[in-house]
Amino acid sequence: MRVLILGGTREARELAHIASGERGFDIVSSLAGRVRAPLLPEGAVRVGGFGGAEGLRAWLAADETAAIVDATHPFAAAISANAAAAAHASGVPLVHLRRPRWVERTGDRWVRVPDLPAAAREAAALGERVFLTIGRQGVDAFAGSVRQWFLIRAIDPPEGALPPRHEVLLARGPFAVEGESRLLAEHRIDVLVTKDSGGDQIEAKLAAARAAGIPVVVVDRPPLPEGAPIVESPEQALNWLRDRRTRR
Repeated sequence: MRVLILGGTREARELAHIASGERGFDIVSSLAGRVRAPLLPEGAVRVGGFGGAEGLRAWLAADETAAIVDATHPFAAAISANAAAAAHASGVPLVHLRRPRWVERTGDRWVRVPDLPAAAREAAALGERVFLTIGRQGVDAFAGSVRQWFLIRAIDPPEGALPPRHEVLLARGPFAVEGESRLLAEHRIDVLVTKDSGGDQIEAKLAAARAAGIPVVVVDRPPLPEGAPIVESPEQALNWLRDRRTRR
């Protein structure tokens, strides 16, 4: 059974690992190619876009793909939309694999916002020194914040315009609470901005902010396309694939 995993996340790599080791699956992982040195999953890998929903539909037909697992980042809305459209057009079953959202705990001072422009407005009202942890895309939403200073952390250098007062820190998780607490203190951070990416690899910053009493601006995830099931772990995705294989 030929399976396409739209990946780039730890969950995608874990699914590729456990599914590749099971008889009856032929796994191909696809990476968007936006990270310069991606962590590669086990098995066959393709890198780069498909050319939108129609390009993906054509690729599915040519590759004789029997199922798609959308295990992309929770904020990769365009890729998820293309996957849903291509799956519907081609009749190939699709499942979305999304890690659970972060849950606010006692002591947290969260402000949830719908998008990055709203996050920039809230951060401007909450503090002067901002720890910006939204990845390399979307930083330009904060370019007009001339009063604040930003510590911008990303795996690769951020794209687009940057706020005039900033420092870029290139780093890849996982991060430890102790290190995050030290970072907040050394840079005198008084507000944290993050996307609700979920997962435990970068959750340490939330614990550090909680301990320091620092407010956190949390950008909500975009909604997933309707019509396909959603699972929260590689094991659940594998069970879904097993069920599809049984039905063939």
